[in-house]
Amino acid sequence: MPGRCFEVRRSPIHGRGGFATRSIARGTRIVEYTGERITHAEADARYDDARGPHHHTFLFTVDRETVIDAAVGGNAARFINHACEPNCRPVIEGGRVYIVAARDIEPGEELAYDYAFAREGGPDEQREERYACRCGARRCRGTMLSPRRAERARTHS
Repeated sequence: MPGRCFEVRRSPIHGRGGFATRSIARGTRIVEYTGERITHAEADARYDDARGPHHHTFLFTVDRETVIDAAVGGNAARFINHACEPNCRPVIEGGRVYIVAARDIEPGEELAYDYAFAREGGPDEQREERYACRCGARRCRGTMLSPRRAERARTHS
């Protein structure tokens, strides 16, 4: 990941976002997603999603034991927004999370990956506006939640 290839600035998708400062080739590791490594129980205790007005999006699940909380000691990767037709994808290797270019990215383009939050059937999922997507993609599914099974079947057929 030589040299910083993106900068953080105001985003039309949500709050702040990461924007390419130069061309980024498909397959390039853009940045490692960093922050405090905590357990799922610690994350649940720290961020009560059911009570808050918004879903906390600085958490990244690494595996069944570990979550990265980028709000504590995290880097600029935490500002890369969600999109339903993303130009990046997360890759987990050896317990570390990297954001990788899923296709060639042009200078000035906003970096985004599909958050695809797991649907666990909790009461907060009844209020999908908490997970509203504002990516503006032609095939936006309207939510940062993972596609429902029927939606996945349609998009993969």
